[in-house]
Amino acid sequence: MQVVIAGGHGKIGLRLAALLAGRGDVVTGVVRNPDHRPDLERAGATAAVLDLEAARADELAAVLAGADAVVFAAGAGPGSGVARKDTVDRAAALLLADAARIAGVRRYLLVSSTGVDEPAAPDRGEVWAAYIAAKKAAEDAIRAADHLDWTILRPGSLTDDPGVGRVLLAPPPVPRGSVTRDDTAAVLVALLDAPGSAGKVLELREGESDVHEAVAGVS
Repeated sequence: MQVVIAGGHGKIGLRLAALLAGRGDVVTGVVRNPDHRPDLERAGATAAVLDLEAARADELAAVLAGADAVVFAAGAGPGSGVARKDTVDRAAALLLADAARIAGVRRYLLVSSTGVDEPAAPDRGEVWAAYIAAKKAAEDAIRAADHLDWTILRPGSLTDDPGVGRVLLAPPPVPRGSVTRDDTAAVLVALLDAPGSAGKVLELREGESDVHEAVAGVS
């Protein structure tokens, strides 16, 4: 499989790249900073240096040429303000969808967030509210894109603990909880192998099911 990961240097993106490359897939990670190229290469991927906040859809489509699937795992990250929640978490996800249309790539996995179906808690502040609004807007746009075979994954609170390979994967609503980035990446790999998961919005938490069993159960 040939996969392009937007947000290739993120904590999920790097884990996903290593898992895919480790089984022989061809992986390209889109990164803004050329200094991140060595990290992608150590993970077994190729880096494509492109700023998703400034690139045109046709420029990104050139990176997607020949790909079987794309994964949006980018995010403005901690410390970013309201404006970048929109330009990365929403607009860049839509840019990837537009580029996929140009390149003829149908399979699209969007890493979203739990909590997007609920109003943001006022005590979380305006940046959190902007983040949730951006993720929700991205989801709505991707779900409306009839040129995509999309799957939306909503992880719970993400941790850097070692993965355990056992998760809860189900349509919303699901109780709040956490999940490791390792297991999130493993679920993304399994979703790429499961075309029957297209058209599904899925919440992800720590749980009792083996990753592949969990994905099979929703496909």
